[in-house]
Amino acid sequence: MTTLVLTAHGSADPRAAANARALARLIARMRPGLDVRVAFCELNTPRLVDVLTPGAVVSPLLLADAYHARVDIPRQIAGFADVRQADVLGEDGRLLAVLRERLSDIGVSPLDTKIGVLVVAIGSSHGDANVRTASVAPRLAAGTRWAGAATAFATRPRSLADATTELRRRGARRLVIAPWFLAPGRLTDRVSDFARAAGISMAAPLGAHRLVAATVLDRFDRAVYGGCMAA
Repeated sequence: MTTLVLTAHGSADPRAAANARALARLIARMRPGLDVRVAFCELNTPRLVDVLTPGAVVSPLLLADAYHARVDIPRQIAGFADVRQADVLGEDGRLLAVLRERLSDIGVSPLDTKIGVLVVAIGSSHGDANVRTASVAPRLAAGTRWAGAATAFATRPRSLADATTELRRRGARRLVIAPWFLAPGRLTDRVSDFARAAGISMAAPLGAHRLVAATVLDRFDRAVYGGCMAA
């Protein structure tokens, strides 16, 4: 039986690890009989090398194809026989559907012409990853009547303030933050502090949603049936 090792970044904030474990339980319920394990790249246990078995598929619980997916995970699994690495979750349409749901939960209507949506992501030192992440905002706004949507990176100084200014220039009278994060943690708290100080509403992260689990399983199935071996 192939093992799915759901591998999260890891965080000093226990809410992030709790979210990964909740998502693993959901995946196991959605795919009865699948051996689903949780691992972390850093800061939490178990570490990835502690749960690997021959033939396992490492499924990164990551949105961006950046350092952990490109360097860290491949390096950790290099010494294990027949272990494959699935693709990151990326800017999957199912995840955008979850983000729309989170916005709806705080009263955002797609027909509200006064709304400006600020999609806030972690950001990466890998430029291509940031370019792909920046595609989330226009895709999220497609088909709506919002005044606009813009991307900001929580790890970049001034990015949040600059994006807020841009949306107000576009005519937005009410701003909301759509966090492109899988789980709450210290960075989301920092964004929340900014939102509170600026009088901006903020939606919840994607969390342990059924569509997030479905996206993980899709990446797992592609790795298994597509025969994509990790480098």
